[in-house]
Amino acid sequence: MQTRELLRSHSSVRKYSGEQIPKETIIDLIETAQMAASSHFVQAYSVIWVTDEEKKAKLGELSKNDFQFKTAGASFLFCVDFKRLQVAGQKHGVDIVTDSAENLLVGVADVSLFAQNFVVAAEAMGYGICYIGGARNNPAEISELFNLPEHVFPLFALTIGTPTKRNETKPRLPVAAVLHENSYDVDQYETLLADYDAMMESYYASRSSNQKMANWTKQMADFLVDQKRPFMKDFLATKGFTFK
Repeated sequence: MQTRELLRSHSSVRKYSGEQIPKETIIDLIETAQMAASSHFVQAYSVIWVTDEEKKAKLGELSKNDFQFKTAGASFLFCVDFKRLQVAGQKHGVDIVTDSAENLLVGVADVSLFAQNFVVAAEAMGYGICYIGGARNNPAEISELFNLPEHVFPLFALTIGTPTKRNETKPRLPVAAVLHENSYDVDQYETLLADYDAMMESYYASRSSNQKMANWTKQMADFLVDQKRPFMKDFLATKGFTFK
């Protein structure tokens, strides 16, 4: 499949055949993911491959997405990791700075780029995937489950496997809503978002499963009206990220 066509065909997969993915395939995907760009080459990521069935079930429970793990061919926890960098500094007698907002952003960006390389490589092999942000629902408990040390925290989980069904690709915002030329244009949103809502209402009403009456702006309003995971700031402080 051509790269452009592959990227434009993405949809999340939540039910898989249960066929396990060979270790050599996992290693190949990780090696491919590692070729993603990394801020100043710090490579501030680590991945837990969850093969223990009890831990997998517990991760599903703690992330409140247990059904996504039951049929997956492989399950992972993607983490921001400055512990390895701390060890690197110690080799040279340096106590590196970890507790800064900048390093937090660097870690999140590094993990996200790494994970997306992994995802694209997996989809190019015919697998389906699903990101699971629910890993942040209980980050302290998940950290304990996988023995994550200070300076390492879970960003999201991810399942991969052979799909039993592929969902339709969900329409994204129009390019005009996300591409600004030379300066930011907020005035365009009223019209563009009305058009996008109409498109999404049609999509939700006509898709092959889980049909509903909904649009994008209402979903976002309902989702963002309250603060999500207010415990994250205090949790990150326990991991050494205090936003200095």
